[in-house]
Amino acid sequence: MTKLVVAIGGNALLPPGESSDVAAQRRRIETTSARLADLLKEGHDVVLTHGNGPQVGNILLQNEESRHVVPAMPLDVCGAESQAQIGYLLSQALRNEFAARGIDRGVSCVITQVLVSSEDPAFTNPTKPIGPYYTREDEIVVKKAKGWKMVYDQRGGWRRVVPSPRPVEVVEAEEIRRLVADGDGRVVIAAGGGGIPVVRRGGKLVGVEAVIDKDLAAATLARAIGWTHLVIASDVPQVAVDFGKPSQRFLDRLSLPEAKKHLAAGQFPPGNMGPKMEAAVDFLEHGGEHVVITDLEHLVAAVGGKAGTRIVRE
Repeated sequence: MTKLVVAIGGNALLPPGESSDVAAQRRRIETTSARLADLLKEGHDVVLTHGNGPQVGNILLQNEESRHVVPAMPLDVCGAESQAQIGYLLSQALRNEFAARGIDRGVSCVITQVLVSSEDPAFTNPTKPIGPYYTREDEIVVKKAKGWKMVYDQRGGWRRVVPSPRPVEVVEAEEIRRLVADGDGRVVIAAGGGGIPVVRRGGKLVGVEAVIDKDLAAATLARAIGWTHLVIASDVPQVAVDFGKPSQRFLDRLSLPEAKKHLAAGQFPPGNMGPKMEAAVDFLEHGGEHVVITDLEHLVAAVGGKAGTRIVRE
């Protein structure tokens, strides 16, 4: 039996191009829950974290469309809303799957804040696109007047970009540790969407307009609870070098020095595999023992060493 922190991407719960209504999300989450239940059947303990990109994007769009009727919520509150939404759907789907299979495991969902540094350089260089596209000049002028940084995206128009600071500490780490220490195999869902970004000001926690990478947050969460195995569920079965080129090569295993070398060489794009490999390197450099990157279909086989890409210290 292995204790696994498993990070599921937001697109695994709501893929691009699919309907974003709740029925479609439930169907996808039920499929995801079946794969997670396979891990539980193998005897593993799981703490689950997830992305929220598509979901929080929809919340921000609702904010924009209804801002003349209902006050728009700040980004930290939108992140909290998405955590609760996805956590509820995941918790319900997992409980139903466990009941159908006779798996005696509970599920708890923790709305999680993640501390970042107010001095993080990301705050002076926002790079993370969020929310809807804007095409009308008057809309863009208004958004810039509000202090938003806007960048042009050829896929649809202008978008807001926000800081993506590195996670420093999981605020609810002690509560999560207590939940997993009970020994009853409970699945804990935590740090969804990278966690709600907060800073400390005058001794108080304060939410900030930012987005934390969910894979880096998953690595921080694993360290916080003392678990040494991290699983990152991607949309590809294995990590590749020279991706998309005739020389493309999939990797069964990587050592930490090899992973750092490939990262430095630009093998892993920043918008795709890059953050996952950065999270793997960060995790292994700070006490982690083992990282697996794979897709949901090969999740159990990859944890068993028969699929996916394994990244180890040596």
